[in-house]
Amino acid sequence: MKASTPPSPSTLHQRAYRERMRSAGLVKKDVWILPEYTAELAAIEKSMRSPGRTSSRTGQTDTALTLASIHEMLGHTHAAREGLMGVEWLEGADPSLHLTMHEYGGLSVFIAKSGEHLIIEAWLWPLDAVADSAHFNTHVLSTHKLLPLSTVGIDMVAGVPGYIMFGTLDAHSRFETLMFEVETLADNVINVSEAWLEYLKPEFLAGAAA
Repeated sequence: MKASTPPSPSTLHQRAYRERMRSAGLVKKDVWILPEYTAELAAIEKSMRSPGRTSSRTGQTDTALTLASIHEMLGHTHAAREGLMGVEWLEGADPSLHLTMHEYGGLSVFIAKSGEHLIIEAWLWPLDAVADSAHFNTHVLSTHKLLPLSTVGIDMVAGVPGYIMFGTLDAHSRFETLMFEVETLADNVINVSEAWLEYLKPEFLAGAAA
């Protein structure tokens, strides 16, 4: 009998996520909406996971989120209290927050503020890790619309040019909307890290696995 293939890390993560939702007494419901209401629906969904919610018809607030307020609120989240997420303030000319997502294999997610927008991003891999950049870029540009709320770009991180995945939010968004963006970004990074392995150089994969 042929040995069964073990489930992938992303599959195991999805199973664990669904089990946590069921254990919390939540049920899954599919809805159809116009794309411009995605963030608003995400905020409403998050608020409906907690008993005693206050009804709200908007995904935004009058007071803009700041890195300081986000840092404080992150510290009170269930994920932070249970050690599922680490939160670190990074000083510098442009301060940012570093989130270590332990449920996602220690994935690093960064939150920064630029004007009236919040930027949530994660590093994928260096440019030179890709075997055929032109082929890979064409694939990314033709499929990235399938990634909810996230975009793939190229940026310089610690002096190294590489691919990043990021999302943006209005700073007046609700904190619940921000957390949904963070979790969605983390899910997307895990999924593409597996789906796009074929485009990476074998020596890079060998080094990453070491």
